[in-house]
Amino acid sequence: MKILVLNCGSSSVKYQLIDTDSQIALAKGLVSRIGMSESVLTHKPWDRPEIKVSAEILDHIVAVEYVVSMLLSPNHGVIKDKNEINAIGHRVVHGGEEFTDSVLITPDLMSALRSLIELAPLHNPHNIRGINACIKTLPKVPQVAVFDTAFHWRMPPHAYIYGIPYVFYKRYSIRRYGFHGTSHKYVSDRAAHMLGKPLSELKIITAHLGNGASMAAVDSGVSIDTSMGFTPLEGLLMGTRSGDLDPAIILHIMAREELSLHEGNTMLNKHSGLVGISGVSSDMREVISAANSGNSNAKLALDIFCYRIKKYIGSYWAAMGRLDAIVFTAGVGENSSVVRSLSCKGMEQMGVVVDEEKNSAATAKEMDISGPGAKVKVLVIPTNEELVIAQDTQRIVEERMAGGAVPTQ
Repeated sequence: MKILVLNCGSSSVKYQLIDTDSQIALAKGLVSRIGMSESVLTHKPWDRPEIKVSAEILDHIVAVEYVVSMLLSPNHGVIKDKNEINAIGHRVVHGGEEFTDSVLITPDLMSALRSLIELAPLHNPHNIRGINACIKTLPKVPQVAVFDTAFHWRMPPHAYIYGIPYVFYKRYSIRRYGFHGTSHKYVSDRAAHMLGKPLSELKIITAHLGNGASMAAVDSGVSIDTSMGFTPLEGLLMGTRSGDLDPAIILHIMAREELSLHEGNTMLNKHSGLVGISGVSSDMREVISAANSGNSNAKLALDIFCYRIKKYIGSYWAAMGRLDAIVFTAGVGENSSVVRSLSCKGMEQMGVVVDEEKNSAATAKEMDISGPGAKVKVLVIPTNEELVIAQDTQRIVEERMAGGAVPTQ
């Protein structure tokens, strides 16, 4: 099957056309600055150079039309007819408690997705815009919603219920949901492959470290706990997000600074984390460079980032009772030997030993960077969330078509 995978943001559409038989991305690209002046489409066929096209792209419908036209382009395309697109898989950030698996998109589903906007107001509306754009542009192509939260749905109640009056969970569905599920699922599967053991026999901690960062305790293939919570704000220190903090802090700051709810939310999500502490950047590469140049705040931000990773490793290890592997993935996890080294430092007595030569060589490729005598494997595994979305989309479409269901838009 050829699956078009879309990840839609407020002013962007990230896409890949994936052949699920070969697991090759035939083309990938990004439409950026949607609705702004000088919108840009960056497109890369698998066997040809990348190109960039500037255009006036007013909304997501026009963006999807541009994507399809680029896929069909005689010079830069990878298909000859849009009927070669067998299905479309959409990344949808929040599935709430209702969606514990990927689902075929129908009018009823769209109504349910709209009801979840209050749980993810910064993400789900843009995901829905992408779906609507595809309904208009490719109306006969079946579409599937793949949820970031779905991989974590089997967490036990003691891991997802917060210490607030239980009535708020029942009334407003306030609980830990977790995110980056497709990434945690992909790298835990790959870790089992690398270790040559069934996933059902392994206890793994996965660390998805990018501008947004989260960790998961994966016990026998099941996420039993994860660091992000009701929103993607909780947990690790991130590029611009605070991660864990005493909830009274924001109330105190809002009162002293006379901040509105919107301003308080913006502070925690856009001006905190690495950039808030370092005063330099939300980009880990720039923070490390500044730290190496003697910037004490950048060094502090780096130390906090890695210290929190270490704390979560310890807590998840305790929760599972044993640990077979730690997996580093995503932009920082795959590329920063410094972060991997600092995050594992001091755990040698627990069997976590990093070979620094291997660690330095492990840049965006699958690699076991464990040192001699390590009882816990330390792995670097590039994530492939788009492939997971494509495979889930194929599974759902084939299951529903086998049952005689025809998607209606």
